[in-house]
Amino acid sequence: MDLNLDTLKREMLDYLAGSGLAVFYGSPGGLEGMPMVLWDTERHPDYQMFLEVARKAGASMVVFAAREFEASDIDDLLGQLDDCGLERDERRDYEKRLRELRPYLGVTCSIELAFDYHLRMYVYELQPDWYEEFLEIEDEIVAHVSGENEDGEDDGLGGYFSNN
Repeated sequence: MDLNLDTLKREMLDYLAGSGLAVFYGSPGGLEGMPMVLWDTERHPDYQMFLEVARKAGASMVVFAAREFEASDIDDLLGQLDDCGLERDERRDYEKRLRELRPYLGVTCSIELAFDYHLRMYVYELQPDWYEEFLEIEDEIVAHVSGENEDGEDDGLGGYFSNN
């Protein structure tokens, strides 16, 4: 879903200020590698419902993180295109897709709310469709840089190395 996360971020922060919950302002993506359970934001998009579950579970603190889309996000991927060895048309397609995302520079692209319960993080996360498209482009480019073809097989040296 294409959301205006800037408006939602302000609404969430206002709500949290009056909620009685302590708010820890975390770094976006700071929960990676931790055991977590994701809230179903497709069927239950109401963050207040998520925070009510946190309260009922006994949470007194929630983690809040938000990220803005930056020019460096696009520029980094454009730089990686140089390492891909793509055909000219394919490279132009990636450049065009990335250029189409420039209007979103400075816009909130990710919001996370989380609380700990029995050593597991329960996470409410939202990203608009346009940012999910950016992440897909990033995955495709990284796959090209790492030498994988579309089947996920390595195009590198294959079996031409020694295990000795």
